[in-house]
Amino acid sequence: MARIRPFRGLRYRLADADASKLLAPPYDVVDAKLRAELGARSPHNCAHVILPEGEGEQKYANGAAAFSRLAEEALVQDEAPSFYVYHQRFELDGESFVRRGFVTLIELTRFGQGPVLPHERTLSGPKADRLALMRACDAHLELVFGLFSDPEKSWEAAVGDQLGAPVLDCEYDGAHHSLHRVDDPAACEALSAVLAERSIYIADGHHRYETMCTFGDELAAGGRGEGAARWGMIYLSNLDDEGLVVLPTHRIVHGLAGLDLAAALESVAPFFEHELQPLPESIDTFLADLRQRGEKGASFGLCVPGSKEVHLLTLRADFDPAKAGLGELAPALQRLDVALLHELVLERALGISKADQAAKKNLRYYKSSNAAMERAQDGAEGTQLVCFMNATPVADVVAVCDSGEVMPQKSTFFYPKIPTGLVFHRLASEG
Repeated sequence: MARIRPFRGLRYRLADADASKLLAPPYDVVDAKLRAELGARSPHNCAHVILPEGEGEQKYANGAAAFSRLAEEALVQDEAPSFYVYHQRFELDGESFVRRGFVTLIELTRFGQGPVLPHERTLSGPKADRLALMRACDAHLELVFGLFSDPEKSWEAAVGDQLGAPVLDCEYDGAHHSLHRVDDPAACEALSAVLAERSIYIADGHHRYETMCTFGDELAAGGRGEGAARWGMIYLSNLDDEGLVVLPTHRIVHGLAGLDLAAALESVAPFFEHELQPLPESIDTFLADLRQRGEKGASFGLCVPGSKEVHLLTLRADFDPAKAGLGELAPALQRLDVALLHELVLERALGISKADQAAKKNLRYYKSSNAAMERAQDGAEGTQLVCFMNATPVADVVAVCDSGEVMPQKSTFFYPKIPTGLVFHRLASEG
């Protein structure tokens, strides 16, 4: 179902360079302070390209100029079409993990029209920004993160004896990163065959994927060749990989004219068991308890800053989605904690419409559990309510994708993030 192929990647020349000073996090997690720090690490740090300085349209021209300088001064293009096998080794809660995957080109198909499936909705603003930069640079600069099911690990067997020495090997942002180039024709053909029977589930980078599709349509209309117009760069990993880790993303409510938590709790009482506990000082202990509750049913915690208490809600065993007015939701969403929070608590009980949720008008998202706990304690940044969440299991993500539905935004946090700068795809090389 999914068509992939190797490509002539544009990579950093690393013989005399430190890769850790050249990589950058995904653009949408970089604030102004971090952007300045990244730029100061090296004139060749890819942040100069993916987050160019300047105002209006000029910043995209600046990004293109920075990319041209980068290509001339610090990059090399591989002669042979290649797949790029990428391993991330990291530790979490005292346990070691290795997430394995590879960078490839994939045939671009719109969501719902091919094997590539989304799990969340996207906004127009980020897509317009990324499209303008993509046009200016005529390149795919950033990686989309996709998943496929391969319990037998057939993809690893296809390339295992072709890895050789890494072309990138460094410590960066709390993980060890290694990139291996595979250009053996037989191995490339075998890997392509493995993916031919798989669906692809977007884990992260929905905006970037849709932007590649839009840019591809523009290129095709302008007469560019199929190689440039119909293929996009993506990182793919096995959803059956032991190194695949998903962490929670907590919700912060702010900016409401008034927030009556007692009334909100009363409105959802028919659907959830409710327990009030003192807010623990240890976020780790609290999250462990929340995970245990989540094994019995959808669970989340609600805390008004300064109250020093948390309301723990767990879905009742006899919950009837139809009686809750959720009968039209796909079965995969009807008992999913993040969907229930958004439908029953945020929208109905607190009055935050789906449009306002999508626009982040009254919501902020915290990937840091420690930071979420700090907001529960100090109420900074206008915080009115902290919604502590469990991580969404990968099986639930797949079930929602297969149903043709999508989750609320920021329902998943696949850890660690994939940095930008591992490899670029210059479309001029495709015709």
